[in-house]
Amino acid sequence: MLIIGLDPSLSCTGWGIVAKSGSRVSHIANGQVRTDPKAPMAERLVTLDRELADVIARHAPDAGAVEEVFVNKNPQSTLKLGQARGVCLLALARAGLPVHEYATRLVKKAVVGTGGAEKAQVQAMLGVLLPGAQLAGADAADALAVALTHAQLAGSR
Repeated sequence: MLIIGLDPSLSCTGWGIVAKSGSRVSHIANGQVRTDPKAPMAERLVTLDRELADVIARHAPDAGAVEEVFVNKNPQSTLKLGQARGVCLLALARAGLPVHEYATRLVKKAVVGTGGAEKAQVQAMLGVLLPGAQLAGADAADALAVALTHAQLAGSR
């Protein structure tokens, strides 16, 4: 089973794909979708949708997992994150994939063992769990963590 994980953001959405076979999980690909901060909101959302559709078509995952929105101190930032997250959910659903959502703390707990883990700890564990994976960036690492979380929890849901 191929699982795509998404870490939504308007500026840089991370994506990561893992393959699960029995209890084995392996890295397939990861990357980031960046949008032009000077472009109008609608254009940025279209770019995100188009790029995600391309990734999904290229890798043909069987399931999608998306990190849930956390509330920022800045309501504008939270709103923009929510809009990007909506595009992520739509891209997966449009492709006919089952979509699963995971809270940030649950992702950290599944990958590191504690919900309060720092980003550096998550990235270090990715190196252990997915040896040889070259991370495209911090957002791609977060997306791989979301995909790994689904791979670990899929059988228990």
